[in-house]
Amino acid sequence: MRTDEKLALNSYKTDTESHIRVDTLLCKDCREKNCLLFCPGDLYYIDENGEVHVEYSGCLECGTCMLVCPKGAIRWSYPRGGFGIRLRYG
Repeated sequence: MRTDEKLALNSYKTDTESHIRVDTLLCKDCREKNCLLFCPGDLYYIDENGEVHVEYSGCLECGTCMLVCPKGAIRWSYPRGGFGIRLRYG
């Protein structure tokens, strides 16, 4: 089974509050935009104004985005109890 097929088996209970915060002021001067490259869920995007945003509902809860951000612009924590990813494979 391929990785994308395994990931498709996961389900999510999405909270109304995001567990990821992006400081767009710090992001503005970032040239690397590592969050766009390294998030395994491909959840980060740049809007029409050039600001980085995240679609937190598909988060795999690995924390990679926070670790690779050179500006420290991403604040990540686990979702509130009962919310987040529900792993279904393995």
